[in-house]
Amino acid sequence: MVGYAATARLRSGDPPIVGGAFHDRADFWKSILQIPPPRILVLEDMDKPPGRGAFVGDMHAAILKALGCVGYVTNGAVRELPSVRSMGIQMFAGSVAVSHAYAHIFEIGSKIEIGGMDVRPGDLLHGDRHGVLTIPMDIATQIPAVAAKLEEAEHKIIEFCQSPDFSVQKLREVMKTESQ
Repeated sequence: MVGYAATARLRSGDPPIVGGAFHDRADFWKSILQIPPPRILVLEDMDKPPGRGAFVGDMHAAILKALGCVGYVTNGAVRELPSVRSMGIQMFAGSVAVSHAYAHIFEIGSKIEIGGMDVRPGDLLHGDRHGVLTIPMDIATQIPAVAAKLEEAEHKIIEFCQSPDFSVQKLREVMKTESQ
C-alpha cells in the first residue's frame, strides 16, 4: 500500500459531547478529499488503552473506498475483517474489536502519532505485511532504484548461501562485492 495520509484523532470509550457522530461528518469526509489520491486514513486512538471500539468496519471501509482511500492505519482497533478485505482496503491496527463502541472523530487534519511514528496530513506512507512507515518526499523518487539494487544483492547472497560452494570465507568475499 502506498498513499498520502489523511489524519484525525478518535475516541471510542465515551459518547461524543454533542453531535459529531459518523452520520453527520461531511467535514471529516471533505478533509480526506483535500489529500491527493491515493489516500490512507490514519487515526490516532486517544483512548487509554486504545482499541475500545473500532471506527472502521465494512460501512466505513466502503466510505473510505468511495473517497479514494486504499488503506487505514490506527493504533486502535478494526472490525469486520472479511468484508473489509473483500473491498480491497488495507488495514493496519493495534487490535481487533467486536464493536464500534462510541467511535467518533475529532481534531481533523492534525499531526498525530501512531506507534511512535509521527504522521502529518499529506505524508507519503508505505505499508506491507511488515508494517507501515513514512517516506520522506525528497527521497521518494529514488526508492525504486535503490530497492531494486538491494533486492539484487540480497538475491545473490541468498543464492550463494544455498549453493554447494558455501563457506564463511567465500561468504565474506560475496558480501564485500555486493556491498560496493
